[in-house]
Amino acid sequence: MTENNPFLLAMQALTELAPEINAARTTILPSMPALSEVLAEAAPLPREALFLGIADDGLPVLMNLTDSVPGPLLLAADEGAGKTTFLQMVAEGITRTHDRSEIQFGVVTPNPEEWNLFEKNGYCAGIFPVYQRNATDYIFSLGEWAHTNRSRQFVVLLVDDLSRVTEMDADTKDTFRWLLLRGPARHIWPIVTLKSSRIMDIQPWLDYFRTRIFGMIKDQSLAEYITVSQDSSLDNLVRGSRFAMREGVDWLRFWIPQLEHGGTV
Repeated sequence: MTENNPFLLAMQALTELAPEINAARTTILPSMPALSEVLAEAAPLPREALFLGIADDGLPVLMNLTDSVPGPLLLAADEGAGKTTFLQMVAEGITRTHDRSEIQFGVVTPNPEEWNLFEKNGYCAGIFPVYQRNATDYIFSLGEWAHTNRSRQFVVLLVDDLSRVTEMDADTKDTFRWLLLRGPARHIWPIVTLKSSRIMDIQPWLDYFRTRIFGMIKDQSLAEYITVSQDSSLDNLVRGSRFAMREGVDWLRFWIPQLEHGGTV
């Protein structure tokens, strides 16, 4: 992407306007380029790459599905900071950058109505309400598949709200823990969201996530606790569009483009 790329110019402008945008409690998704445009600009992406966003320098932020070392991904942010939108962007990105024989995704969520537009997607294994038995069945089925899988296919397990999974029965939680520990090495990639208000309630689960992405977190004490850093500035991220992750001692801040259908913050 060149310096004159409209997406880069939009990101620069929105970075400067972030305090005003957050103060107004509005999202800025309509002013961002569409995901299809951004992916077309970044193409071709490697087969093993999962698209996560665009960094401030215009380069795509990617996760290598064949490298299990980073482990499962946790996205922590305040309510309304874009956690569900991020998951939906990942799901839509999968459909636009991969062949259906290579990868599929499944969604475990307390709000299945937010995923209606994805339910008939050929890449989608299902939208599973966390409060129904089929969510438990899906987690068990992934555990069984992971033990026997010898194919090159990947499964991305999108879990909206980790705290709801921690309230499931003991067998389901044990299987989910195993998927967090062993899933990526067996081609199952959990990407899990967490409301910042629940961080202290489920501390033992945080250790399963070496890779963490953050959306806006206003409470500085919570931000310092989960990032183990005093310079994260998570309160300055743009709600619904801008995220951050650690790369060694540095911070990588990036944007997610607009979904074609709008998305749910």
